Amino acid sequence: MVKIFAVSIIQAPHSGTGTSTLLTTVNDLSSFSFYQRPSVGEFMAFLSKTVAERTGAGQRQSVLENNYAAHVYNRGGGDSETLAAVLIADQEYPVRPAFSLLTKVLDDFLAKVPQSSWDNPSSISFPELATYLSRYQDPRQADALMRVQAELDETKIVLHKTIESVLERGERLDTLVDRSSALSAQSKMFYKTSQKSCCIIM
Repeated sequence: MVKIFAVSIIQAPHSGTGTSTLLTTVNDLSSFSFYQRPSVGEFMAFLSKTVAERTGAGQRQSVLENNYAAHVYNRGGGDSETLAAVLIADQEYPVRPAFSLLTKVLDDFLAKVPQSSWDNPSSISFPELATYLSRYQDPRQADALMRVQAELDETKIVLHKTIESVLERGERLDTLVDRSSALSAQSKMFYKTSQKSCCIIM
């Protein structure tokens, strides 16, 4: 099953230190039970911020975690902050359309949302993100976009086999989840249960 679960736009710290800010996000969690959706959405936001913070300016990378792939493109930016987009999908979603979509999302966001509004994410209105999420559930829809993005340099895409390879030495996702104040107890329990089950969470 090819499925996009979340697309997020994140303001990440330029130097790779500090915390990021989730500017806007949209989810399609219809494949999860009603009671799991808040926890799953919270965990996907956490995962999006984590991979965005650990992706250098101007880099693209894909991170595999359980049955998910987090594709992140950190566009770079000014001296102090960078803008990144993260797409979380199942592992079957093709890499090239994912990065084409992320490039298009960032281009549109920069054109339509003034940087002055980034300090107050709740005031940001970017309904196009929901349209992209819906339209590109089928990666073939990205074909026209892929032709326009022919200059996409696939050699810059780094595929990591696990999230542990993205984390700093000695860091583990389990530890980050336990220490995180951004996750509720339910989300932490969802993560721990999904680690034990070894099965697809859908």
